[in-house]
Amino acid sequence: MKQEDKELYRASIKSIDTEEFLDMWFYRPLGFRCALFFRNRGVHPNVITIVSIFLGIAAGVCFLQENLRWNILGVLLLMWANLYDSTDGQLARITGQRTRWGRILDGFAGDCWFFCIYFAIAARETFEPIPFAPEYNWGVLIWILVSFCGFWVHGSQCQLADYYRNIHLYFTNERNGNEFHNSAMQRKEYNETSWRKSFFWKLFLNAYVSYVENQERMSPCFQRFIKCVHKHYGTDIPAGLRKEFRAGSLPLMKYTNILTFNSRAIMLCFAMLTGELWMYLIFELVVLMAIFIYMKHKHERLCSRLTKKIEEGHVFN
Repeated sequence: MKQEDKELYRASIKSIDTEEFLDMWFYRPLGFRCALFFRNRGVHPNVITIVSIFLGIAAGVCFLQENLRWNILGVLLLMWANLYDSTDGQLARITGQRTRWGRILDGFAGDCWFFCIYFAIAARETFEPIPFAPEYNWGVLIWILVSFCGFWVHGSQCQLADYYRNIHLYFTNERNGNEFHNSAMQRKEYNETSWRKSFFWKLFLNAYVSYVENQERMSPCFQRFIKCVHKHYGTDIPAGLRKEFRAGSLPLMKYTNILTFNSRAIMLCFAMLTGELWMYLIFELVVLMAIFIYMKHKHERLCSRLTKKIEEGHVFN
């Protein structure tokens, strides 16, 4: 790779702190090549995001089939969708086309993928016997379990992981820290936006306000911390405080990565290829929920400790 391309590649990545090994080894380098291809043809990042939505939906349709070949095709389509999910962000960064439309649309894309995937799991398992109780079929129980996992477990885990990464970038990376938002500002913009003049943007804002509000509800100690920071320092956060926050936040970034896509996709592919789809739901409910609780506990403790130091007048060098 030429020196110019290397610098452009680094610019296409948010932060090494928040990148996962599989992304850095596979998705980011390939996504960068795709981003260059689309840049040279004048394709907007949001177009790539929309294409990824259709790829993810197609993967869900393939997963509906109780056929190994179709399921393998579904795995490949899901990998392609995730590649484009990487590509759109990298393309936006190297072309300066980062927008909140793109950020919100990007989150919507993932929701579309997994809605179809959860539907496929429930539809295929409905008439299958329950493990360890083969005399009973899953029936309506699988739909209840899938709804709980999809709307609450998966949603909460991904929302908080995304929030913690944006918080980390806000304190450690000024170039890419502008995706940290608070609900009050988003609500203000929502109230000032006209339904008649900007119907779709107001519709997106309505969903985004709820999204940010839920992130804030899950992080009460951080909310006290950020209010304390802004009260004492405004936006001029001391370098020592940034450094200390990074030291506590950085070890948690690996958990935010586990809770987003790659780990889920690996387990999902395993479940699909073995035909034991219920295993993916157990993975979410047990393994990922344990990681979620631990990550949240550690982050809240970090914020409480730093809030106390600020209020006691500690000088951050």
